[in-house]
Amino acid sequence: MENIQNLPIDIQTSKLLDWLLDRRHCNLKWQSAVKIIREKINAAIQDMPENEEIKQLLAGSYIHYFHCLRIVEILKGTEASSKNIFGRYSSQRMKDWQEIVSLYEADNVYLAEVASLLSRNVSYEGPALRKQLAKAQQLQQELSRREVECQSSASDLRERYYAACKQYGITGENVARELQALVKDLPAVLEEVGKDAAKLEEHIKLYTAFTNFVCEWSEPVLPLLTFAQKKGNATFYEWRTGKVPTVVERPVVEEAPPDTATDDTIDWGDFGTDTQDATSGITVEGGIDWGISVEPSSEDAGGIDWGDSEAAPIEIEIVDAGTDCPDGVARGEDALSILENSQSRSQFIDELTELEVFLTQRVSEMGEEGNVVAMSQFQLAPSVIQSQTREHIREMLSGVQDLLGRLTSLRMQHLFMIQASPRYVERVSEVLRQKMKQAEILVLKGATMVEKRQEALEEQSRLEPRVDLLAGRTRELQKLIEVDISKKYHKRPVNIMGVNI
Repeated sequence: MENIQNLPIDIQTSKLLDWLLDRRHCNLKWQSAVKIIREKINAAIQDMPENEEIKQLLAGSYIHYFHCLRIVEILKGTEASSKNIFGRYSSQRMKDWQEIVSLYEADNVYLAEVASLLSRNVSYEGPALRKQLAKAQQLQQELSRREVECQSSASDLRERYYAACKQYGITGENVARELQALVKDLPAVLEEVGKDAAKLEEHIKLYTAFTNFVCEWSEPVLPLLTFAQKKGNATFYEWRTGKVPTVVERPVVEEAPPDTATDDTIDWGDFGTDTQDATSGITVEGGIDWGISVEPSSEDAGGIDWGDSEAAPIEIEIVDAGTDCPDGVARGEDALSILENSQSRSQFIDELTELEVFLTQRVSEMGEEGNVVAMSQFQLAPSVIQSQTREHIREMLSGVQDLLGRLTSLRMQHLFMIQASPRYVERVSEVLRQKMKQAEILVLKGATMVEKRQEALEEQSRLEPRVDLLAGRTRELQKLIEVDISKKYHKRPVNIMGVNI
């Protein structure tokens, strides 16, 4: 008997209520009795004395049997004056709570309720709160990661923006104005390149002598480079005609507006201006063609004098583009310099590249030692070829590559495109503006991530005390149930297993 008395009773939390019902400690209809008790508790708490401990018991917690026992003990002190000579309390408060305790103890209803409450805390309330807490913590980590990504992406976009501006040679404060300012300086830059082309005289002579010696080439080589070496960055008119223009009428460059114009703006023309058709001589109101035909028809042919139909036909002379200007006047494309005109500039770059390839090949050939065949081939070459050294050819190659680099750099390519199409400024400005706009959006998004992370932190701060409070009350309820069941089994130790919050 002593050994049995010391054996502990282990009960799994999830099976606690079934264990109590199976051993007839509680009635199967305990829930109906609890419903009546809950109504009496709700009515009783409406009239309670001013007591700090009672306030704590009633504050935001489920009031169960053991709370009611404590309330009765407190009321014994607060309601002591209502006790009569028979030891009974005349206070309605005391009567109400004593009745509630009696209803709880009938058929051990209280034991079934607290067992159900313990199981619910362990199986549902605790895991739900911990899940919310873990979600808030995970959300903070995710938001922190996304915040760093936003900051990193925004910084990367800014770096790309300023790197692109550096390639264009601008600061990026006002892209459109700065690009247009660069184009205004373009003629001066090209003029310097034209002056440096004068240093290519030796290069051209060497290449000409080499081609004449090796290939017996009779055609002129590098014609545009030869022209630029002598004339510098002259006008395209002079290159095309061989004459210096007396008048240069440069084309008017349309400046792109600082703000991007909308594409849906429709130009309806000037309705208030009368224009005259250049071919028919008929005045057209407002510049609009109203469908009036100047061709004869069968109906009105008799009413119009078309002149002498037997007269000699009018001779129409077709002239080439650019030749309709007076002699000595450079107009349009002819007024541009050879390095501004896209056609001659392309030829200039091609001839520079041709010269670069030749010099590169010569450096490679002169570096080969012991090539007796090559040495014997150049014994009869002109002195301009034989007198060259490998180091001097390298210096000549460096000068050619410098000119090529200055003309074909990314910055110069953009400037030529801007010069050819002022609307290109708008496109470049829009592309760069989009990079900066995306960076600003990412900064705002990062700020939103900070706000949401703060909200998740506040949610965590709100949940942590609730988890701790539920865990403390659940452990306290576990001890009370274990002691109560132990009394029913002659003080045998009782262990409720699986209580983990």
